[in-house]
Amino acid sequence: MEKQKRKHVTEMYEAILKIRNLEECEQFFEDLCTPTEMAAMEQRFAVASLLKQDKVYMEILEATSASTATISRVKRMLNYGNGVLGEVMDRLKEDK
Repeated sequence: MEKQKRKHVTEMYEAILKIRNLEECEQFFEDLCTPTEMAAMEQRFAVASLLKQDKVYMEILEATSASTATISRVKRMLNYGNGVLGEVMDRLKEDK
């Protein structure tokens, strides 16, 4: 059962890599996620972006309405997670 479950997860990430453009990406996630889930991911990404800009908690709270728990969680992932979120955000900044 675990092997089958893992296959579905892998297929989902492979599907994400097949997205062709920004519009299709937005539509894919709108089809897959609820509005609440989308808002949570978008908020976390905004928090990460502000943390990468060395903004302080109060500035982030004011800009995103994220809870201090969410800000702390995102900060912890940026500092001690896999490192991919920060790397991808750096790539995005380089492209602009």
